[in-house]
Amino acid sequence: MSEQMDSPRSDLDLDVNLGTDLDPALDPARLAGILSPLRRALLTASRAAHDLPDIPDAQIQVIRALPAGESRAPSDLADELRLDRSTISNLLASMQRSGLIERRPDPSDGRRALVSTSARARSIFASFDAASARILGAALGVLDPADRTAVAAALPALERLLSALIADPGTADADPDPATTAENGAHYAASHPAT
Repeated sequence: MSEQMDSPRSDLDLDVNLGTDLDPALDPARLAGILSPLRRALLTASRAAHDLPDIPDAQIQVIRALPAGESRAPSDLADELRLDRSTISNLLASMQRSGLIERRPDPSDGRRALVSTSARARSIFASFDAASARILGAALGVLDPADRTAVAAALPALERLLSALIADPGTADADPDPATTAENGAHYAASHPAT
């Protein structure tokens, strides 16, 4: 299924629980139709600008779940990323062959392994994050001031939306605590820069 880059569809026939207090001007299908192509456009532009390798999305998510200096058990990664254990095992094997992660025995339990990002992965992602920031800055620069102000004003709400999705991605009628979601969204954004 391909995504349309020009005009996201807002007339999709979706079974979405919109809630009673949702602004009728806010179209969840339109938002979903914008976010994914926006992310992909940024990823493509950043890769091209710095000749960065084409790392599959699933591997990007694993790397983002392993901030520098953090080691995790594969089972913990599978739980956080909501992947089957066999899927995470295959991903990690491929990533190890590509030099993106390192494995070592768990010092507290020799039967378990811990994985962490490699220096190569951290270098690639530092380059990607710098390129992304420059590209977004340039793109924001062509918007009129009112649009830039609107984007800036939307950032805290988008962080809270991200936090709500991370907390429970399958619940349409979640009512997250605003203070918790703001804190979680800011923490996630700081430790998992956008790709």
